[in-house]
Amino acid sequence: MDYKQTCEYLYSQMPMFEKQGSAGYKEGLANTIALDSHFGSPHRSYATIHVGGTNGKGSVSHSLAAILQTCGYRVGLYTSPHLVDFRERIRVNGIPISEEYVVDFVEQEKAFFEPLHPSFFEVTTAMAFKYFRDQNIDIAVIEVGLGGRLDCTNIITPIVSVITNISFDHTQFLGNTLAEIATEKAGIIKNNVPVVIGETTAETKPVFESRAKEQGAPIVFAESEPEVIESELCDEGGMNYRTVSYGSIHGDLGGAYQTKNMNTVLAAVSVLAERGFLSNVRDGRNTDTFRQEINTALGSVAAMTGLMGRWQTVHKSPLVVCDTGHNVAGLEYVCKQLEKQKCNNLLMVFGMVDDKDIRSVIKLLPRNAKYFFTKAETKRAMNEIVVKTLAARDNIHGEAFPTVREAYNAAMEQANADDMIFVGGSSYVVGDFLRTCF
Repeated sequence: MDYKQTCEYLYSQMPMFEKQGSAGYKEGLANTIALDSHFGSPHRSYATIHVGGTNGKGSVSHSLAAILQTCGYRVGLYTSPHLVDFRERIRVNGIPISEEYVVDFVEQEKAFFEPLHPSFFEVTTAMAFKYFRDQNIDIAVIEVGLGGRLDCTNIITPIVSVITNISFDHTQFLGNTLAEIATEKAGIIKNNVPVVIGETTAETKPVFESRAKEQGAPIVFAESEPEVIESELCDEGGMNYRTVSYGSIHGDLGGAYQTKNMNTVLAAVSVLAERGFLSNVRDGRNTDTFRQEINTALGSVAAMTGLMGRWQTVHKSPLVVCDTGHNVAGLEYVCKQLEKQKCNNLLMVFGMVDDKDIRSVIKLLPRNAKYFFTKAETKRAMNEIVVKTLAARDNIHGEAFPTVREAYNAAMEQANADDMIFVGGSSYVVGDFLRTCF
């Protein structure tokens, strides 16, 4: 098989949550442990950072990886889902895993893993952990796939755990209350391993405190002593921050929600320094040098790590922005930012998947926009006619298109130079957009 055929094999033969929903979700760690044992527990060959949460874990993971890279470490980064190419999921110092490695891994190992009937994510996680060992990395930033307690990344014992926040998402697997969801996410808190919590609510904070106490894990609440004093959106993209310890920082990741992510990242940086990583005395670096490294890294996260889809500007005139916010909490931030956006007309290319609370999302959407409803190329996609019908009940109107490309092309045909086109509602809509329109 060549690379394309190998990817098709992984997508079609391994149950894949991103494509199939609940049919692609496997609860439990039995397959993961079997795969890990087969490969000689590769994750024990390097340090790890474990990042979970409902929203923001991708931005936090990439930001931490960029900081570690800038400070001279060889860094593995494992995230999901990918937007355009499978190889986005597994990177070393920002460089995706090679096509050859993916092909060779599947060809050489499928005789072992096929009888296990593993999920796509189980196989991919095993591939990532082995690849990082083969690449002789110093440290890996590992993003949780879904939940935490039973996620197959949870076999690692990291040097620090990070949980960004808790909101309603994947309730069919994780629970119907914030406390239940927090309990699943808190499953990544390990014995004597410090944990950084980005945001809490009255329901979730006691869950984290209880789990940390049980595990003897030092706990840091980033929101209690925030590093970010103030922040503002930049007209040219990204965010400017004024911080307690690092002075003024320009972050290249756009989106008003990045302020809380930045607080979480900088809290994790402090914990990492205490654990012997990122110390400002490492290799003779002084405090000023360390601050500069932090500034350099956070100003070029996308370039250093390949992150896409976080309030990403892809066209200037008209302004075209895409964002992977895909649940109520994430889209609430996106919609507030859209309300502040300077433009003549707002055009929305919008679609969702069928396990999200679309009725609550619709109530958040801007009323002054023209809509181009669509669906992504995944079985989980909600039909564009259904989305259009549900939106119309809330007095939001537009046209429906069977593909993201058709919806975007129609929006571009109707947009003037001083208008804005926003593409989002689902990671898969953004993925289709980046893959088929550019």
